[in-house]
Amino acid sequence: MLEELATDDGVLLRRDLLAAGLDDRWILRQRRRGGIVRIRQGAYALTERWTAAYDARRHLMLVSAVMRQYGDDVAASHVSACLLDGAPSWGLPLADVHVTHLDGTIERNGASVRHHRGDCRVGDIARRNGHWVTAPERTAMDTASIVGRDPAVAVLDWYLHQGLVTPEGLDHRLRSGMKSWPNSLHLYRVIQLADGRSESVGETRTRLMLHDHGIPEPVLQYVVRGPAGEVAGRVDFAWPELGVILEFDGAQKYLALRRPGESVEEAVLREKAREDLLRELTGFRVIRITWADLEHPERTVERIRRALALGRVA
Repeated sequence: MLEELATDDGVLLRRDLLAAGLDDRWILRQRRRGGIVRIRQGAYALTERWTAAYDARRHLMLVSAVMRQYGDDVAASHVSACLLDGAPSWGLPLADVHVTHLDGTIERNGASVRHHRGDCRVGDIARRNGHWVTAPERTAMDTASIVGRDPAVAVLDWYLHQGLVTPEGLDHRLRSGMKSWPNSLHLYRVIQLADGRSESVGETRTRLMLHDHGIPEPVLQYVVRGPAGEVAGRVDFAWPELGVILEFDGAQKYLALRRPGESVEEAVLREKAREDLLRELTGFRVIRITWADLEHPERTVERIRRALALGRVA
């Protein structure tokens, strides 16, 4: 019965349960039995779904509840709209649902909702699943404005890579509509650092690490060709003049590389064979770094410096 009463994402609203002829005593019994869990005032989720969900999924379940509780005078925005678009959640604050009031009013923050007031121009919002959501360009800028540099650049990189925004569009929006914002300098800086050629958060963080430590700018998505000019592979970063390739290895990368019916182990072995081929074709040194390496940037950068120095000597 609980599954039938819940939405597709496992959310139930008190008002809908009451409308179905149930009452608060029934809701309390279901909570005590462990069938549902309260996620905010007047909103519940199927316990099994909520328990199994990761942080970003829980945030989206909360967004579903909040948007059904509010009227058409708000739009899901900032981080919430960002996750609705499918962007990565790394470094984003997920405790509160973000909504922007379209009528210019604003409520006090609380009850897992953060309220924003902002002018929405034509094209700033779109209808999705019966609710208003800020459009990609507005969402990207809104999100970048409330988080630190690295998560902000990762968000902009994702939107650029997906083709949902353009560098020109972001720059124009900043100069025409957000120039007077208190954090406009932060937005200007992160726009300058954004690059849609980065294909993952790990690549974005690697690029920023290289930038922060004064490493010469690499070629992104460097293409290696075979003897007949065919594409033999594409690597994350390269310094062709120094004969060095840098690859970021993350779990998601191997999951994305898996072919139908192929195990992760088989994908790793195939990637190893690819690396051997790239070495054979180019003679370049290949460095691989992981998420763990990004937590120790000084040590990791020193590895890269040594490889680049050997390239200069050669």
